[in-house]
Formats: sequence, C-alpha cells, structure tokens
Amino acid sequence: RPGGNITRLLLSTVSDQAFVTLATNDVYCQGALVLGQSLREHRATRRLVVLVTPQVSNPLRVILSRVFDEVIEVNLIDSADYVHLAFLKRPDLGITLTKLHCWTLTHYSKCVFLDADTLVLSNIDELFDRREFSAAPDPGWPDCFNSGVFVFQPSLETHSLLLQHATDHGSFDGADQGLLNSFFSNWSTADIRKHLPFIYNLSSNTTYTYGPAFKQFGSSAKVVHFLGSSKPWTYKYNPQTGSVLEEGSGRADQHQTSFLNQWWGIYHRRILPLCENIRNKDHQGSPGHTTIGWPEIETCAEVRRDPLSTPSPQFADLREIQSYSV
Repeated sequence: RPGGNITRLLLSTVSDQAFVTLATNDVYCQGALVLGQSLREHRATRRLVVLVTPQVSNPLRVILSRVFDEVIEVNLIDSADYVHLAFLKRPDLGITLTKLHCWTLTHYSKCVFLDADTLVLSNIDELFDRREFSAAPDPGWPDCFNSGVFVFQPSLETHSLLLQHATDHGSFDGADQGLLNSFFSNWSTADIRKHLPFIYNLSSNTTYTYGPAFKQFGSSAKVVHFLGSSKPWTYKYNPQTGSVLEEGSGRADQHQTSFLNQWWGIYHRRILPLCENIRNKDHQGSPGHTTIGWPEIETCAEVRRDPLSTPSPQFADLREIQSYSV
C-alpha cells in the first residue's frame, strides 16, 4: 500500500484536498520524495499527490508511491486534442503545460502546489483557508508572485483557459511563472488576502541578500525554496560531519547550509531506507562519499493516469545522478 514503508502518524485526513507537486524526471523525484516526507513529518492532514511525466522510471514510481497517496502520470503528447494542440503551437512551453495539469485534479476541491525543490519546515495546513490564486511575492520582482507555492482550485474550465492563454500569449519568462502571472494578472492589486507571507516561499539564496530581514523573520519560515541551478541533490553531504559542499564551489552560505542539512537529513534518514534494494552501479564519489545507486524493484507501482493521457511505452532504466551520501 502507499506509504507502507514509512511510519505514518494516525491523523484524520481531509480527503477532498491535497498537496500537489510535479516530478518531470528521476532527478527531480529526489526533491519530490523529500518534500513529501517533510509534509508527513509535519503532520499534514491533506492527501499528497505527485504528477509524473513518462520520463520518470518505474522504480522511482514505486518509491514515490510509498510517500505519496497518488502518483499520477501526465503526458502532453498523448493528451486530449486541445492539450496536444497547445503543445504543438508552443513546444517551448512543454514543462509549463505539464504543470498546468494540476488544474485537472477535479476529484479535489482545493489544492496547494509546491515545487519539487521546496522543503516544508512546519505544518502549513492553514494554506487551505486561502483562496485561489494565493501565492507569495517573487524576491526578484515583488509585483509578481513566485509560482513555487500557490493555492488553487482544480477546474477543467480554468485548465482550458490557461491552455488557450498559453497558446495565444506564451510566457514572458518562458516558464510557468510568467504564464501564471500573465493569466492571474490582477494578483498584485486585487486582493491582499491572496498575498502569502514570504515565509511560505522563502528563497534559500536570499538569506544573505536580506540578512537583517532574515535575522528578524527567518525563524518563522514555513517553506524554503531552493531557487537557482544549485539544488540540494547537486551538493555533497557527509552526515558524520554535517558538512554540505557544492561540487567545486566550497561551502554554502551559513543559513543556506542549515536548510540543505535539513533536506539531506530527511533524505538520508527517511528516503534512503526506502531504497533498501539499491545496487550501486558505480562508486565515483570521493573518499567518505558514495554515489547513490538506484533500486531494482521487481514489483510495479500502481500508478493512476490522468484521464487526459494514454498509456506510454515502457520506461527507461534509472540513470545515475550526482547526489552523495556515506
């Protein structure tokens, strides 16, 4: 059963609401797994859903199913005509259009989306008291929201309108954030109640840019977002010393290191045990660090497919990624 290898707290679950994330490949599954487990550890009372693309391999789907309540495949190429048409007209928005599939989860009345490179630091169930479209300001341009964390209400009508908007107008940043800001264009002025505090989407790399503010409010952070090209899984981590190093870049910022240590602590303590059938194909890590191998699991995850998608071909074997542990 989903979550069978993880001890779950006996909590009443609101079955018609969900936390949702997206994993587009095996690498981002690492982030999704830690995110899901961080929600579990902070006693989330909503269901956990992960959307996956055909690029996510079967073994990773099995592991995802042990953390998430639903693993749902979304496939643009084989989707209904209007989705496929949008993709053909705007192939540059492939990943963006994939993320929009979260609006098709109409068996839920309300959802909170979190990017796979976020980490939950405390219970955030109160976000379900917010309305669509609630999000936190983007640190780079506060009149825009950051699309790494947002509250939404699944709706096929909204999904269709978003696809039409993407087809007609594209995205000013080439990604989902530009598209969503263009679609929900009155976010900055219409209703201040839809402005989430920055503590719900704290950029890990702004802790030194806004040092005084972080010192004042950082302890209240509820969700940290690892923006930029350096993700937790691109670092080396030695649990014996607690040191986190970016390959070729020395130590990370002090505050960022604290968040990275929390991420790796969950990965090492809770996710690696799920991979007990791991077989390391290569051992390329430096002394004291071992490249994480991938599991060869005989059973197949029971995966729910989005009603707009059709079965995809057999998935490729897992590829090795550059994340490290001892």
